[in-house]
Amino acid sequence: MTRETRAGGWGWVLVLVLLTGPLGACRDERPPLVGSSGEVRFSRQEVAFVATYVGVAREEELRVGTAGRASVRVAWGTVPAPFALEGLPERVEASAESTVTVRFAPTAPGTYEATLVGTEEGGRTVTLRLTGEGRPVPACPSPVTCHRFTFDVEKEQCVEEEVEDGAACDPGNACVLDAVCQAGRCRGRERTCDDGNACTTDVCGPLDGCLSVPAPPCPGDGACQEGWCDPGEGCKLKPAADGTSCGGKARGCDSADVCVEGACVKANPPDGFVCAPASPCQGEGRCKGSTCVRPPAQALVPDWTYDAAAQDKELHDLLVGPSGDVTLSGFFARPVIGATEDSPVQSQMTARRCMLWNERLLCMDLPQQGKVSLMERTTGAPRWTFELAQARPDIAQQVSTLFMARLAVMAPDRLAALFEGYPAGKDPAGLCRLYFLVVLDAAGGMVSAQTLEDPLLSRCDHPHPFGLASDTAGDLYVTFSPTVNSGAPLAAGSPTLVMAFSSDGVPRWRRTLPFNGGELGLVRGLLLPEGGTEPLRTSDGEPVASLPLKLGRAVATREVVVPSPEGATVNPEVVPPESPRLRGYTVPGVAPAWTYELPARTSFVSKELRLGTWQEGGVPRTMVLGFAAEGTSPLLVGVRAQDGSEAFRCELGYTPRSVPQLFELGPGALTMMDGANRCGECDPPFAYGKARFQRFTLPGLAPAEEPWPGTFGGPGHDHHEDGVHPTGSPR
Repeated sequence: MTRETRAGGWGWVLVLVLLTGPLGACRDERPPLVGSSGEVRFSRQEVAFVATYVGVAREEELRVGTAGRASVRVAWGTVPAPFALEGLPERVEASAESTVTVRFAPTAPGTYEATLVGTEEGGRTVTLRLTGEGRPVPACPSPVTCHRFTFDVEKEQCVEEEVEDGAACDPGNACVLDAVCQAGRCRGRERTCDDGNACTTDVCGPLDGCLSVPAPPCPGDGACQEGWCDPGEGCKLKPAADGTSCGGKARGCDSADVCVEGACVKANPPDGFVCAPASPCQGEGRCKGSTCVRPPAQALVPDWTYDAAAQDKELHDLLVGPSGDVTLSGFFARPVIGATEDSPVQSQMTARRCMLWNERLLCMDLPQQGKVSLMERTTGAPRWTFELAQARPDIAQQVSTLFMARLAVMAPDRLAALFEGYPAGKDPAGLCRLYFLVVLDAAGGMVSAQTLEDPLLSRCDHPHPFGLASDTAGDLYVTFSPTVNSGAPLAAGSPTLVMAFSSDGVPRWRRTLPFNGGELGLVRGLLLPEGGTEPLRTSDGEPVASLPLKLGRAVATREVVVPSPEGATVNPEVVPPESPRLRGYTVPGVAPAWTYELPARTSFVSKELRLGTWQEGGVPRTMVLGFAAEGTSPLLVGVRAQDGSEAFRCELGYTPRSVPQLFELGPGALTMMDGANRCGECDPPFAYGKARFQRFTLPGLAPAEEPWPGTFGGPGHDHHEDGVHPTGSPR
C-alpha cells in the first residue's frame, strides 16, 4: 500500500507539472508593475520624454494594476502643465490592468518635471515621476520674395513653400509697380518714364527710378542730309554743310564725293577738305592743292600712371565707369575709387573682386567673407550688403568657411552671386568644395538660392567656377573647369561642366565638355567658352561649329565674333608664340568672315581684346582693339569689325613690364594694366599681384555700344550681353 501511495503521489506531481508548465509558458512577458508602497503598481516608475519642440505634443502609454487580490480605490493628485494624464482609474481592479496615456506639450523652452501621487483607501501611496524638455523651434532662413519658410518638426528641417498668388511683394526694382506674387515670383507692371523732351532718352534705373540722359545723335541719311533733334518733335534732317564728304569712295584732292546744297556730287574739293580720317595717333589728312597732307604720327604716351608695386599695394584689376572714372582693386585689397582724380577715395574695407552695376561699384566679400556689397562710386559707402550666412543659416551650417567665387550681372534687377565653401567637418586645406548659387535683386534681396550639385562637383579635387555670364534674356551660364593653379587642379583630362539657369535661378540644362572651359562670353544665342573651339547654343548647349583655334576671350558684335589671337596670353612668365592674325566669324552662323594679318615681324602679344567706336568721316565704326609688338615696340591695333581692314596701328610710348594683361575703355581714353607678377589665367587671376596702371588719352575713342562689348579678363567683370543704359522690366 505504501508503494501504491507513493506512486499515486508522484502521479499528482506529474499532473501539476503538466498543468503549470503550459500556463507558465503563456504568462504575460510585460514588465512587472512597480513603484508603490501599497497594492497599486505602475508598469514604469518614471516617464522621461525625449526633447520636444515647443508647440508639439508627445504621448506615452503605461499600465496600472494592483498586486493584491481585491480591487482598490485610489485618489489621484494632479500634475502641472505641460504634463497631462488620461485614463487614470478611480478603482483599480484586481482582475485587469488599465492603460494610462501621459501627454507632454511644452509651450515654452525649458526642462520640466512633476510627480503624480495616488493615495489608496488605506493611506498607502503610488508615485509616477514625469520629466521632459521643451526645445525652441529653430529659426528658418530669411524667405526669398514670394516664398515662406516654416520649420517641419517631424522632418526637423525648414521647408520652403510659395506664397499665395496675389499677395503684395517687393520686387527690389523701382521700375516695377503694383507687384504681386505669381507662381512664386514677384511680378508687376513696368514703370513708364517720359520727361516730355524728344531729345533725351528716358530710362528707368532699378535703384534710382526714372532718369533722363542725352539721346544718341540723330542719324543722317548717309548722304548729304544730317540729323538733328527738335525737342518737341524728335529727329529731323537738314542739309549738310557744303563740302562735307558724303561717304563715297572718292576722297582725293582732285576729285571727291562732296555735298553741295544737300546733294552728293563729284567735285574738285577745296583746300582743307578732309581727305583721310584721323587715327588715335595721327591727325586727319586735309587737301592742299592736289596733295592730301597729314601730320606725322605720334607715339601714344600715358597721361596718368599708378604703380601698385611702388605703393606696396596688391592691386591687379581695374574698372572704368561710363564717365571715365577708374577704380583699382585686388584680392582682399582696399579698392581705390577715382584713382585718376586728384584725391582718390580708398575704401575702408577690403574686397576680393569688383565690377560695375547700376552705376555703382559691386564688390565681393566686402568687408569679410561671404558678403557682397553695392557701393557708391564717389564715397565708397555701401548702398546695401548681402550676407549669405545670415540670410541662409542652414547653408552656413554646411560649411566651415564661406566666401564668394564669382559675380555676374543678369539684368538691371538681377545679379548672380556664386558662393564657395569648405564643407563642415573636413580639412579646410583639402580640396573638397560646396557651391551655392544665389540670385539677388537690385536692392540686394534674395530671389533664389540653391546648392549646385553634380558628380563632378562632388569630387574632392577643387573644380573652379571660372565662367559666370548671362545673355539678353537674363539666363545664366556657369562653367566649372580645370585650373592651372598648383595644388588645386581637377584631375588631368577632367571635363568642363557647363550649367544653364533661368533669370530666376531655375536649372535649364547641363553638359560636360572635353576641354578647359575658362571664362564665358555670349552673343545672339551663342555661348563662347574661353578654352573651347566650339561655340555652343544657349538653348541646349549643343555645339554650333568647330573653329581652328580656341575662342579665348572673344569679343562680338551682332554680326561677327572675333576670338583672341591664337596663342596669346596674359601670364607674366609666358612668352607667346608668333601670333600675327585675327579672324572674324559670322554671327550666329560662325562661318569665316575675314582674316586680318599684321605686317612681317609684328605679332599680337595679349589675348585681351575690346570693342571700341571710332569716327571715320563722321560715321561711327566699331573697332576690334588689341595689343601687338613690332620687335620690342608695343603697338595698339584697331581693326574694323565689319570687314577686318586695318583702321590704325599706333606706337605706344612706354616700356613694357609684361604683355598688356587687362585694359578697359572710357570716353576718350584707354586704361591698361601690365606688370602683375602673378598668374592671370589662374583662379583668382593675378591674386596678390602688384600691377602698373596707365591711362592713354584717345580723343574720339569710346566703348562700343554693342550687345556684348567684350569685358573678359579680370576677376568678376561684367560679361552681360546687354545695352549700356539700365532699363526696367517687370519680373
